Amino acid sequence: MAERKPFLLRIDPDVLEALQRWAADELRSLNGQIEFVLRRSLLEAGRLKPPPSSSTGSGGGGAGPRRGR
Repeated sequence: MAERKPFLLRIDPDVLEALQRWAADELRSLNGQIEFVLRRSLLEAGRLKPPPSSSTGSGGGGAGPRRGR
């Protein structure tokens, strides 16, 4: 697994609360949920290459099932 780097984040309390609820709903840690949301957004914007294992479309890159579209 790739090395994780600590990063201080200042965040609006309402956004933090919403992320905490979302993380709990999906059985993730808050940190894991923030990384999930950022990674999904980067992939959708074409700013991050998908991992090789996700080329099958099965969501194997840790992004989880795609919802809404």
